[in-house]
Amino acid sequence: MQPAGSNVLLTGASGGIGKAIARALAERGARVILSGRRTEALEELRSELGGDAAVVGADLSDRGALPALLERAGPVDVLVANAALPASGTVASFSTEEIDRALDVNLRAPILLARALAPGMAERGRGHLVFVSSLSGKISSGGSAVYSATKFGLRAFAAGLREDLLGSGVGVTTVYPGFISDAGMFAEADVKLPPGVGTRPPEAVAAAVVRGIEENKGELDVAPLGMRMGARIWGLSPTRVGALQRRLGSLKVADELAAGQRDKR
Repeated sequence: MQPAGSNVLLTGASGGIGKAIARALAERGARVILSGRRTEALEELRSELGGDAAVVGADLSDRGALPALLERAGPVDVLVANAALPASGTVASFSTEEIDRALDVNLRAPILLARALAPGMAERGRGHLVFVSSLSGKISSGGSAVYSATKFGLRAFAAGLREDLLGSGVGVTTVYPGFISDAGMFAEADVKLPPGVGTRPPEAVAAAVVRGIEENKGELDVAPLGMRMGARIWGLSPTRVGALQRRLGSLKVADELAAGQRDKR
């Protein structure tokens, strides 16, 4: 499917990764419907994009926000479910309300958006659903239990949905960013990574989203080779990879991420 001429609903558009995705889609001729909590930032992005970009503010932690978002968005050809809340830290450090918000934004909202939009896409015989997960949806470590639970869940949902929609003209892609420089949760927490652990720019995530739509790719990783290989090996031997992660300082990184993101849960 080509983005040109398509109505694209992009959640989490006010963040750095969301902005990069919006720019990449607009450059390819898509009409981008920008959604997020910070409407002032969305309006600035809309002005930058020009054309017929639109803004629909929504807080996906509010369970009553989805019907209004869908009504205001109108017909949608492509969904890019990018919104997510940080959820670093041990389970004991979370309140029940914080766990609920992480589940609602990171997992429940994408599922319900897909449920609402996929039938119309299938009826028209064209459409695409993109879910921005995380490499934490393929590999878990200390201090990531809640966040990884939401991202592993998103991976499983998208994989099953892709099978459900085969032959309908509707594609499904899941994108797995690792540590992203200059934007997103990791960059905002100002954490120093261990030597040898690299990052990718937000534009790389945007490029993966576009490629997923245009080529109907099932899964795309956005991370250095070492991290991608680590995620594959983790699937075979989580215990051994976990021991290696600890030796490389993963718990220190997790603690710093949790401290930097604490007020955004």
